[in-house]
Amino acid sequence: MEDAETQLLSDQDQTPEPLLSSLDIFLFSLIAGLLIYWFFFRRQPEPVPEMRTFTAVTPQIRETSFIEKMKKTNRNIVVFYGSQTGTAEEFSNRLAKDAHRYGMKAMVADPEEYDMSELPRLKEIPNSMAVFCMATYGEGDPTDNAQEFYDWMQATDDDLEGVNFAVFGLGNKTYEHYNATGKYTDKRLAELGGKRVYDLGLGDDDSNLEEDFISWKEQFWPAVCEFFGVEPTGEDSSIRQFELVVHNDINMNQVYTGEMGRLNSFQTQKPPFDSKNPFLAPVTVNRKLNKGGTRHLMHIELDITDSKIRYDSGDHVAVYPTNDASMVKRLGERLGVDLDTVFSLKNLDEESNKKHPFPCPTTYRTALTHYLDINNTPRTNVLYELAQYASDPQEQENMRKMASASTEGKALYQSWVVDSERNILAILEDLPSLNPPIDHLCELMPRLQARYYSIASSGKVHPHSIHICAVVIEYTTKTGRVFKGVATNWLKNKDVTDNGHEPTVPMYVRRSQFRLPFKASNPVIMIGPGTGIAPFMGFIQERAWQKDQGKDVGETILYFGCRHRNEDFLYQQELEDFEKAGVLTQLNIAFSRDQEHKIYVQHLLKKNKEQLWKLIHSNNAHIYVCGDARNMARDVHTAFYEIAEEMGGLTHTQAVDYFKKLMTKGRYSQDVWS
Repeated sequence: MEDAETQLLSDQDQTPEPLLSSLDIFLFSLIAGLLIYWFFFRRQPEPVPEMRTFTAVTPQIRETSFIEKMKKTNRNIVVFYGSQTGTAEEFSNRLAKDAHRYGMKAMVADPEEYDMSELPRLKEIPNSMAVFCMATYGEGDPTDNAQEFYDWMQATDDDLEGVNFAVFGLGNKTYEHYNATGKYTDKRLAELGGKRVYDLGLGDDDSNLEEDFISWKEQFWPAVCEFFGVEPTGEDSSIRQFELVVHNDINMNQVYTGEMGRLNSFQTQKPPFDSKNPFLAPVTVNRKLNKGGTRHLMHIELDITDSKIRYDSGDHVAVYPTNDASMVKRLGERLGVDLDTVFSLKNLDEESNKKHPFPCPTTYRTALTHYLDINNTPRTNVLYELAQYASDPQEQENMRKMASASTEGKALYQSWVVDSERNILAILEDLPSLNPPIDHLCELMPRLQARYYSIASSGKVHPHSIHICAVVIEYTTKTGRVFKGVATNWLKNKDVTDNGHEPTVPMYVRRSQFRLPFKASNPVIMIGPGTGIAPFMGFIQERAWQKDQGKDVGETILYFGCRHRNEDFLYQQELEDFEKAGVLTQLNIAFSRDQEHKIYVQHLLKKNKEQLWKLIHSNNAHIYVCGDARNMARDVHTAFYEIAEEMGGLTHTQAVDYFKKLMTKGRYSQDVWS
């Protein structure tokens, strides 16, 4: 061992002495590591640009104080709207434009976007007032965007003394709760101490909503002028709200092609799906339901697989239709424009939350196809604004006359536009000297709205598809033109081909209060003639499903009506199969034209009055009515009143009150339209 160790030491002795020892190397590495850490990690957070980059991409916070916005932009009138289909919003914009003619400055506001609890602060702004254009929706309900404001009015005890207001309500007299939201808003604001500047206006869409609005505002503005002690400025010229921007050199990936909200949302679909982000549902079935006759009734099935969309029986499906391509082409030709020009309409009011009237940039073709309502009769404000572009003095005078509140003007508008059903294309064709710029036309036309259909299937039985039952609208007008309903003709043409091509429909589901009883054992009485049968197909499917689940299912009774057994007995095979299976305990059908005297569903109700009264009065039955509001729903109401009077010994007033209470309890539900 000694020799070995001696040899090792001897070898080491002979090696040159190193510049750094092992300890030195270790200490050097440690110091170097600390310096590297200090330089690259400890010093990195110091520069400020990181913070600047972050703040630059932070989205701008939207102003929720309409008071501060009014002060900032020097406005003294705010026009709020509760709108479901766009009409109340359109009326609000018209009132805001009118304010300019009276030397005032107004802003239009969606109550959903602002803190409405600030309303008592309106008195901070001199000579100010709030105007409310409030539509009533469903069974006397506020519109979706006015729900929070409505709830605030119900709950608050804030003092509105010093707050000036006026209300115009939009409703339809065929419905039970006519203009309920407008009436409540007017009454409640006064109860809270607000000062009513002018009387409540009520517009009836079943009669002539446009005329009602014009008549109201013709009296409203003089009342406002008198209240604030101001004189009209006399400015009666056209006021543009948007300016045209033409994009000559733009990446087409940045151009809207029909999307409702997010750009390219049709190319890359992402849930959740709603009104701003509809799902493109493939059409898997499109079949004609009627065996004969001149009409076209159809059953359509939409595939919602992988959409995460859920629905219940009684819900509505909303679809976004497009205008007829040939009509769009004719409009372009009449106006002499290249429909594929890419453009934007930019709001001249830079403080407005609404930067564009519809998704921009887009092409004129897309705007006229997807975004604008060109099929319905234009309102009087459109005629007024476009009159300046008529070179013929007589045509210009007639257009201005139709937009006036004079008796002669109203009569002319009613006969020449409304009764003759002239849309904007027909007006341009029949007034050859009228040549408006297409951008002004696009600014004035209302938005093309989604169409709602009662879903004709059960989400329990058909979780991956939604069924629609509809009748195609097509007839000849007084001018000899063929009127075609936008949505039904568009749906009719969604053909499923043999090669597997499935056209798509932009859609989303809107929840409804039209629901089967919570207890399956409760009897149900369903009344739905024509396409009013739609939700009941879903109800019956669900009752069959409940039965299969072993539940105790009560009586399921259907009253259906059509013209002829051999022509338009919709879903005949399915209904008869449900009856054979014992799901439908009673199938009552009124064939209105198979005999000399017409028979309707209300006649069959009267015929079975004993059974119906027992089910309603003693067995807790739920009643459902779907279809035409103007005639059928009223006649069914009357039939039930008479049954209560005859079988229950009630007076007419008591009978009316009896069924009103059933409605309140959710035992008499309606899904009706006019």
